Amino acid sequence: MTPPVVTYHGGIAVARDDLFPGGTKARFLLVLYQDADEVVYASPAEGGAQTALAHTAATLGKRATIFVAKRKQPHDRALEAKRVGAKGMQVPHGYLNVVQARAREYCQRTGAKLAPFGVNLPEAIETIAAAARATRLEPDEVWCASGSGVLARSLARAWPNARRHVVQVGRDLTPQEVHGATIHKAGMPFSKAIKGQPPFPSCPHYDAKAWRICKARHGAGLVLFWNVTGPACP
Repeated sequence: MTPPVVTYHGGIAVARDDLFPGGTKARFLLVLYQDADEVVYASPAEGGAQTALAHTAATLGKRATIFVAKRKQPHDRALEAKRVGAKGMQVPHGYLNVVQARAREYCQRTGAKLAPFGVNLPEAIETIAAAARATRLEPDEVWCASGSGVLARSLARAWPNARRHVVQVGRDLTPQEVHGATIHKAGMPFSKAIKGQPPFPSCPHYDAKAWRICKARHGAGLVLFWNVTGPACP
């Protein structure tokens, strides 16, 4: 298991999965290709899973197809996915439920494999936890952004005795979904990018929002912040 690079900023240890091609999700998406040559994902315009899947497919020499709502100017995430080899399918007037329906229809027609929304896979928890343990750190406090709770549950498995905090980016999370971590609200929707970057490359729709709150509210001892991915590179 390749651990994330850890750098220190303002006394906080930062797990730099922005340096892992495709980010944290790319650590476990290989499982989708065990029985498929083409994997399809219906993505929000700003979603990081699309680029994670694109990088995974490129690594394996397989195909990734991304369905996303059509825009006058494609989001940088979609452009990055295309740059590394993914096929982009733009859906006119595409609310997310419409985008998902078109992705399902494509899979029924072609036999391609549909990835679950948020790529919430059973294999994710232990894969991420193993990467966290591979850092050989024992943090007193752990912070991350959270959309579905998968990363929060993974870090709870790796460091069950740490004080754990998540910054909710998107829908409301339950304590069970984040394994009892303290939940903070980002204060802005996922679709809105935060202005300014942390002192390391970070997604302005996701991790960068959590970093701002971590820096302001973290406690004593060794504090670790998990950076899932960097900004898109179109």
